[in-house]
Amino acid sequence: MDLFIIGDIHGCFFSYLELLEKWDPQKECLIQLGDQIDRGAFSPHVLLHSKQLGAHFPEQTVFLRGNHEQLMLDYYLKGPSRTWLINGGNYTLDQFQALMLNPKKLIPWLEDLPLTWENDHVLVSHAGFSSTETPLDPDNPNGVLWNRKPLLKLEKTQVIGHTPRMNGRAEYNGETQSWNIDTGAYRNGCLTGIKLRPNGDFIEEINIPTNPKDLYT
Repeated sequence: MDLFIIGDIHGCFFSYLELLEKWDPQKECLIQLGDQIDRGAFSPHVLLHSKQLGAHFPEQTVFLRGNHEQLMLDYYLKGPSRTWLINGGNYTLDQFQALMLNPKKLIPWLEDLPLTWENDHVLVSHAGFSSTETPLDPDNPNGVLWNRKPLLKLEKTQVIGHTPRMNGRAEYNGETQSWNIDTGAYRNGCLTGIKLRPNGDFIEEINIPTNPKDLYT
């Protein structure tokens, strides 16, 4: 199957739905690279919809963990701290409360989200691989959840998000053979997805301008 890889959603539910209209589950594997929550107006809706998609299309969907999902997990599993709250978790909690939903019920699903997805030619993670001995340590500031250093050039095409590109376009770096597809949805930019062949060849980039309803006011 071809790959349809979606960048950071950050609670932009209506933009997410519009981008999903471009997905063909009969021909494409959907991969979302983390940061579904915080900062936008509909984080619970995004999580619940992704969970439902995963249940309905278990062979055609992959949802990865981003640093914001990790912050939420740490808040509930390691003890409350302000770190998540000041990074958008306060908005997310308010949204769960408004819906009278218990966010703890999603913790087992979030715990199961993998850090990476890969095949023989493509490697997807939230923030990408740089020089560090423990890239899969969730607490490593240079690991695949938090990294902002230049990426390594690997034998595979890397696809990441995490660091917004504010011109509304995904960015390809030929030197590191990598894509950054975070285009700042919650900042009134775009929600972006790219379609690749299983061998990493580029097919198409799709940019959905952020739906105004998704912006937290």
